[in-house]
Amino acid sequence: MSDESSDKASGKSIESLQDILDMMNPEIHMNLKTAVELGKWADGRRLTPEQLENCMQAIIAYEQMHLPEEMRVGYIDRTGLKKTQCDDHDHAADPDRVDPVTIIKH
Repeated sequence: MSDESSDKASGKSIESLQDILDMMNPEIHMNLKTAVELGKWADGRRLTPEQLENCMQAIIAYEQMHLPEEMRVGYIDRTGLKKTQCDDHDHAADPDRVDPVTIIKH
C-alpha cells in the first residue's frame, strides 16, 4: 500500500494489510467479496490486478480471524468422502519417504 492511501471516513493512513483488517467489518467483508466476484467495484469501476490481489488477501485474512473454517472462502466439506491413498500418507513421520510414481503411456 502506498503512503498516499487513506480511509476518507476516518482520515487514517492505510499502509498495510493489517490497517485494512483493523477497519473491516462484516459489511466491508461482503462488499470486498462481491467486488472480487464481479471484478468491479459497486460504482462500476473495474478492479486493477493489484486491487484484486489486495482484496483477496484481506478477505482470506479477515475470514481466518473471524469466521469458522466451514464458512471461509475455498472451504471443502470432506465429511462423507471416501478416503484415498493420498489422505493416508504421513510424511511428517518419515520425511525421507519416496513414493513410487507409475507412468502410463497411451
